[in-house]
Order: sequence, then structure tokens, then C-alpha cells
Amino acid sequence: MATVTQQVESRPDPRRWWALGALVASMLVLGFDMTILNVALPTITEQLGATTGQQQWMADAYVVVFAALMLPAGLLGDRFGRRRMLITGLGVFLAASVVGALASDVTWVIVARALMGVGGAFVMPLAISVLPSLFPRDEQTKAIGMISAASALGMPLGPIIGGWLLNHFWWGAVFVINVPMVAIGITACLLLLPETRDPAAPKVDLVSTVLTALGLGTLIYAIIEGPAKGWTDPVVLGGFLAAVALLGALVLRERRSPRPMLDLTLLTHRGFLTNTLAATLGMFVLAGLMFVLPQYLQAVLGTDSLGTGVRMIPLMAGMLAAAKLAQPLVVRFGARSVICVALVVLAFAGFLGARTTVDSGYGFTALWLTIAGVGFAFAMIPAMGGALAALPKDQAGRGAGLLSTVRQTGSALGVALLGALIAGAYTARLSTAGLPGAAADAARSSVIGAQVVAERLGDRALAASADAAYVHGMDLALVVIAIAALVSAVLTATLMPGPVRTPASAASDPEVAPVSADARQ
Repeated sequence: MATVTQQVESRPDPRRWWALGALVASMLVLGFDMTILNVALPTITEQLGATTGQQQWMADAYVVVFAALMLPAGLLGDRFGRRRMLITGLGVFLAASVVGALASDVTWVIVARALMGVGGAFVMPLAISVLPSLFPRDEQTKAIGMISAASALGMPLGPIIGGWLLNHFWWGAVFVINVPMVAIGITACLLLLPETRDPAAPKVDLVSTVLTALGLGTLIYAIIEGPAKGWTDPVVLGGFLAAVALLGALVLRERRSPRPMLDLTLLTHRGFLTNTLAATLGMFVLAGLMFVLPQYLQAVLGTDSLGTGVRMIPLMAGMLAAAKLAQPLVVRFGARSVICVALVVLAFAGFLGARTTVDSGYGFTALWLTIAGVGFAFAMIPAMGGALAALPKDQAGRGAGLLSTVRQTGSALGVALLGALIAGAYTARLSTAGLPGAAADAARSSVIGAQVVAERLGDRALAASADAAYVHGMDLALVVIAIAALVSAVLTATLMPGPVRTPASAASDPEVAPVSADARQ
């Protein structure tokens, strides 16, 4: 690896910017695949008859698998060739997109999303790790920044692209869009990327990988199934107990390993721990709102798919503002102050949004969405940089891996917990009196299902009841977000070290800057 890096620094590859362009395209796909399906969920629900739990799995299958496999995928690339594993990941992602486009029932959509998570787990870390073989040291930070920007830009683009596709094509188009972009990425990797590896990298711990995947999957399953089966159902309780046992075994195994995949001892650093909690809360909020909002906008406010994507822009606008303004504020006031204030702003947005009623209209929604976007972005972006800056240089790589895994777990829990809360509140408030059994079951399955039944039967009372029940559930979810943000603000204020090293100081260090940028993925 050192020989390759020395050659790059003396004779940079003239094709390196073309290769970077292909990697940027691949990361853009991963970015908007985090959000593009959310705007399609109401359409898929209507056409395939998905329940609320199945909608949660369509959103969570990708994230759970992604979080569980990202670290072992990176280690496989280090040992067996980063280009080879990157191409493999892109190939799996392409094949899974084809499966999703051709799916004829909900189960196959969930399978496709899980397979996309497998592919994404290889692409995300390896797209970063191949850059030192392409770029000299003075260009690496710029290259990493471009890849980071592509991933971030993809998230707000997802709902807009998905909405436009759904207005002009069938719902499978949200999968088809991946095919040409990923194909370009594979071709460019084959033609432009050199092969690199690190034989000294730790071996992949298969047992820890299985424990992570099963533990997270079982936990998400229990949370999603709780509202439908009942929280005291033996299957649900068994799922929680199994998740505790599996994740507990993972912690014990990793703590005893001399070279763990997940170095949990990093959480003993107060700066790393508190910044990681703040960043994870940001992902929890973002993923939860991206799951909740499309159904509210389409089912309750009656917007079409493209209109839904456009109306979600205020939530993402905060990320664009934070990208420009967060760093100067951190330099002037300190990371702890900026993060605490941002979390309080997020809490205010949650409590304000919880006042939403069926008759509030989009103007009020846009107001609290904009405030929420500013709050979570100004908390999350400094927290990601601060988490890595809190660690010694020799621990930054392991810290980046742990931070990414915990953040993706936060995304999965955001969809599962907030979705379960809304599902339970919706079912409890919905009035299905006088409906035939099958129609009542369809109405209880989701707000979209209730709207379909109401339209077929001409039952305005059912439609009104479904709207009110869903908004009530959404308001409860926003209260939970607000309380979680306040608790996180208190923890940050009391536990985060005062004079923390800022992302700016990390960026000025050529040995830390690439790692800090990687952590922003």
C-alpha cells in the first residue's frame, strides 16, 4: 500500500478525476436510495396492499443489512482487493435493483431492499478507501469531500426524483433508475481503478457479523410487530429477549477480542460517546420523518408523488445551511454550545409539529419541517466531526467504522420505533364500525389502505377517521422526537468535554482530515 501511495504522489494518475466522477455517481445512488423509496411507499401500499409493518420493513431492510455488514465488507476489501469487492458490491446492488423493479408482491420488494443493503455495505466504505491509490495526499481531502457531498446531496434528491418517476412511470421505476448509474460505476471501476489491499487488516469475524445481523434484525422485528401482535405477545417478547441475548453476546465477544471489528472501548471517550449520541439522534429523526411524512402528505393532504417530494425539501434545507454555517459557528462558540442549541431547536420543532391537525395545511407543516431540518443538521454535522476529533489519531479509523455503524442503527430504529408508535396510535383511534371484516382489516393495516376502502365504499366518515387517527399518531411521534432531543441536549451539556477539538482543527491535520470526511458518510 505504501508503494502504491508513493507512486500516486510522484505521478498522479491522469484518469483519477474520471474515476472519481464514477465513484461520485455510485455514492449519489446510495444517497438517494436512502430516501427515494419513502415517497413511493404510499403507491406501493395502494397497489400491492402492504401493511404498515411491511412498509417499515421495506424501509428498514436496507438499513439493517447495511449497518450489520459495513465493517466486515470494508475488511474483506482490505484483505482481498478493494476494487474487486467494490465491483462486487455494485454488482449486487444492480442485481437487487432489477429484482425490486420486477417484484410483484411486497415480500420480493423487501428481499430486494435487503440485497441492496448488502451491495451498499461494500460500496460505502470501499469508495473511500480506494482514494489514496488514486490521489496524492494534497488532493485526498478534496476528493473525499466530493464523495461526501454526493452522498449528502442524494438524500434530498431522492424524494424529488422518486416523485417525478412515480408521476410518469410505475413504482418499479424507483429501482430502475439505479441500473444505468451503477452500470457506469462498474465500468469505470474496471477501467480506471487500480487494485489495492492491506494484508495486515484484521480478519473478518464471521461470528460477530452474524450476531450483529441477527441481533439488529430481531430487535427491529420485535418493534415492528409489537403494535399488530401486542407488546405482550410471546413472539414479540421472545424477539426482545433474543435481541438482548444476541447483542449481549456480541458485546462480550468484541470486548474479549484482541482486534475487534467493533471497538466498543472507544465509547469510554466522553467526547466520542456524546458526539456519537447526537449524530445518531440526527439519523433517528431524519429516518423517522422520512418514513412518516410521505403518508401524511399523500393520504391526509392529498398531494401527488412529485408534490410530496418537493414538499419535503424544507426538511433537507437545514443540511445545506449547516454545510455552510456549522463550521464557523463551531469555531466561534465551540461544538458543545452549537450542538446543545441545535438540539433544543429540534425539540422546539417537535413540540410545534405535535400541534398539527387534519386542517393545519402544508404551510404550518413547512414551518416546523424547516425548523426541524435546521435543528438536526446543525447538531449532526458538528457531532460527526467532533466524534472523530475526540479520538487519538491511531484510533480514528476504528472510530469512523463504529460511528457509521451506530448511525445506521439509529436510522433503522427511527423507522421501527416511530413507525410502531404511529401504527399503534392509528389502530387505536381508527373507527371501523359497520365495515365488513375484510374492509375493516384493510383499513386498519395503514392509512393508505383506509383511504382506498373509503373511496371504494364512498365512506367519507372512514376517510376522516383515518386522517385524524394518522395525524394523532404523527403528533405523538413528534413529541417523542422532541423529548429525545431535550434529553440528548442535557447529556451533551453535562457530559461533553468543554474545550473539544473541532472539525476544523481535524481538517487542518493531513493525517486526520481524510478520516473525518469519511465519518460524514
